[in-house]
Amino acid sequence: MKNIVLIGLPGAGKSTVGVILAKTLGMKFIDTDIVIQEHTGRLLQEIIDTDGPEFFLKKEEESILSLHPFNSVIATGGSAVYGREAMEHLKSQGIVVFLNISYDEMVKRLSNIKTRGIVRIPGQTLHDLFDQRIPLYEKYADIRIDCSDEMFEHVVEKVVDIIRKQGLENR
Repeated sequence: MKNIVLIGLPGAGKSTVGVILAKTLGMKFIDTDIVIQEHTGRLLQEIIDTDGPEFFLKKEEESILSLHPFNSVIATGGSAVYGREAMEHLKSQGIVVFLNISYDEMVKRLSNIKTRGIVRIPGQTLHDLFDQRIPLYEKYADIRIDCSDEMFEHVVEKVVDIIRKQGLENR
């Protein structure tokens, strides 16, 4: 199977769903946030706080472009969709699944927003971030899964069912 790329808002469950999905399908798992940390030797929030959002986005795109995986589930950071080249790179290598949650669900899940490494332009509210990113997720998604108020295992089942029903395993 080619790759399955998970995109979505911060708190959508990309990393958690990604690990379970990889185990379920016998695939490798890659978290692009961890790849960024490995490439820079720094925590995400430290990069954002020290060098700013623009620098972080550049490092995120470079890290994604360095990947050439096969048979992997890839959990991206919520801001990965700002990198057009990075998203085209990922999309060319697999199926892009948008894990969609509501604004209220995102706020509920983001209890550690100050240390989580969420890219926001100074003065940008969470609602601004939500409104800006949703169209980008829609643009790159092959599949959209609504997962507000869903258990992670149920989200994994939905992803597997859609991929199998649409015959996307070998895409």
